[in-house]
Amino acid sequence: MPRSRRKVDVDALSFQVLREDGTLADGVAEPDVDAEMLFRIYRTMALVRTLDERMMALQRQGRVGFYGAATGQEAAIVGSAAALEPHDWVLPALRESGVALFRGYPLRKYVAQVMGNANDILKGRQLACHYGDRSVHYVPMSSNVGTQIPHAVGAAMAAKLRRDRTVVIGYMGDGATSTQDFHVAMNFAGVLRPPVVLFCQNNQFSISVPVRLQTASETIAEKALAYGFEGLRVDGNDAIAVYLATRYAVDKARGGGGPTFIEALTYRIGAHSSSDDPSRYRDESVTAEWRTRRDPLARLRAFLMARGALTEEKDAALRKQLDDDVRAAIADEEPVGPPAVETMFEDVYARMPPHLQEQLAEHTRRR
Repeated sequence: MPRSRRKVDVDALSFQVLREDGTLADGVAEPDVDAEMLFRIYRTMALVRTLDERMMALQRQGRVGFYGAATGQEAAIVGSAAALEPHDWVLPALRESGVALFRGYPLRKYVAQVMGNANDILKGRQLACHYGDRSVHYVPMSSNVGTQIPHAVGAAMAAKLRRDRTVVIGYMGDGATSTQDFHVAMNFAGVLRPPVVLFCQNNQFSISVPVRLQTASETIAEKALAYGFEGLRVDGNDAIAVYLATRYAVDKARGGGGPTFIEALTYRIGAHSSSDDPSRYRDESVTAEWRTRRDPLARLRAFLMARGALTEEKDAALRKQLDDDVRAAIADEEPVGPPAVETMFEDVYARMPPHLQEQLAEHTRRR
């Protein structure tokens, strides 16, 4: 007999602190989060939203070749970033640039990487939006789905062997949980118990494939149980809930308690990327509901305003400052030319082999 799937209230299965209107959920005490931290989370979420709006506009104008926005997912991204310490390492998927920004990734470096110009520290070798910077312990992301998950577990295994205090967080989307790399990483994490947090942004679409066509599990979080460690499901549009859940997992990992898998239930408001048209495969009336009623910025904004940590005037000034900063970074980076051709010969080998020396010499002669 085929198994019938029981209907569940997905929201009821998620840890939540704030309702959609920014008030405390039933039975939830005032969260133990520093007001300064909450404002920093809100500021970075607003910065990510501002950047995404401006960069998508630039792409439509032909001034940027490609862009992938994180609109609607800012709470999951920044809330989890806030739980980390500076020496922790981040293995991102595709939409976690806000993690790097929260950790101090400079705005001009961000814009330079999108444009792939001579100021790009990756020297134009990565696809736009595939950031990376050793200074903020943020490993360059890969478009290959799921490949970063075993890397995160491996890095955490190294930290355990070195007996340092480093925790590694590995991000993924819901689609990555259908890959073999997910199984490999989860199995190693369960057996060897390294200090790793595996964080899934379930935005409900793997490009165009909905979650219901990817898995028969009621939740993605419950998959951790089969691998012998804890799985948590959190309201991914509630920045405070995400922060508290990730802080718990990070503290547990740092204290020797092993891995945790977190599923943050959220929604991708925009397209998968600037090359995608989501209206072809999903009901955009559902998207409109998430955009209006479940906006993560509006939720945290309402909470901060109710406690006097934010006012209309302060918020307006913040949004203007962020917009000014983004526009200034674009104005500074757009005139910069492409990376020098010579850079294509660098960085692969400790000592340049003869065949590359030959090619570089030939290029230099013809210049």
